[in-house]
Amino acid sequence: MSKAQTAAVVERFGEPYTFRQIPRPENPEGPDLLIKVLAASYCHIDAVFAAGLLSQNLPRIGCHEFAGEVVAVGPDVRGIAVGQRVGVPGRAYHPCGSCYECTHPRQDEMGYSPYCPRAGNLGLTRDGGFQEYCLVDSRQIAPLPDTLHATQAAPLMCAGLTIWSALQHEKVRKAQRVGIIGAGGGLGHIGVQFAAYLGKDILAIDAADQALQLVRQVKAGLGEAGKKVHISDARSEDPGTMKALGRSVAGVAPTEIGLDAVIVLPESQRAFDMGMKLLRNHGTMVVVSFPKDKLAVSAHDLVFRDISFVASLVGRNHQLREMLNFVVKHQSNLIKENGANLSLI
Repeated sequence: MSKAQTAAVVERFGEPYTFRQIPRPENPEGPDLLIKVLAASYCHIDAVFAAGLLSQNLPRIGCHEFAGEVVAVGPDVRGIAVGQRVGVPGRAYHPCGSCYECTHPRQDEMGYSPYCPRAGNLGLTRDGGFQEYCLVDSRQIAPLPDTLHATQAAPLMCAGLTIWSALQHEKVRKAQRVGIIGAGGGLGHIGVQFAAYLGKDILAIDAADQALQLVRQVKAGLGEAGKKVHISDARSEDPGTMKALGRSVAGVAPTEIGLDAVIVLPESQRAFDMGMKLLRNHGTMVVVSFPKDKLAVSAHDLVFRDISFVASLVGRNHQLREMLNFVVKHQSNLIKENGANLSLI
């Protein structure tokens, strides 16, 4: 194996990634794996990082959502073999094992948490997947099902896992009528498919022609599950009409009309304002995006309407594995565009 490799590197903020020849990572130690990268996905956070908005150190190899083949294992690795294909999310590289997060892992391995404040993040604080070979923590990965191609798996490691985690929040799991604002984006169109196969009634909202067209393609590819997907153009439809989701509201109290939960993906105040108008009383707002400016929330909505706010940053490892199994279960209904398999990507 060559000791050199090609990588896409951020050398200066505000400038494009640069291809460089760099040394290949050394053999893994401890719980680490050395993987050959088969597919790496470009995320919005990669652009945010390259613009210098996250105040990280340079130079840095980006990408926190990728897939590859294990070529070497560290001495502390268990249950993962050379030749195995794995998916790699960015969080978390070498958590401390002793903080509250690591000692209360919520169904993940004891001593490991993607929320550990001392852990590294691939593509941000440590070099990520925009290179031929990459060192990863064996506890952060998930084995890929045989039927899932690496190019399908890579975007699921961040976009897929983030929206899956939002849908798995306790209050959203119990919700039947769910809105997704930004439904035609990277996370959104995956979320529409997840929610449809989970049996939800979905209000899929966007405000761009291309995004709405993608949502229509997703709906068409869902078969029977697509009948519960309602598509709305935020530019022309009134929230009061959208929130009814096509049902008759005669005799229903106004406070009971609306969605049980709304997942907000765009980074704009207008998106949050729309989400608030779509919720019924006692509904749940799921915050996934993070506007650079402050988010204004009405105390009236929180107190008199009993609206709950929850957040979703990233999924846990057990959720990652559950998501991959879910994707494989529903692969028979994947949509296609120009002969390319979109498959929840």
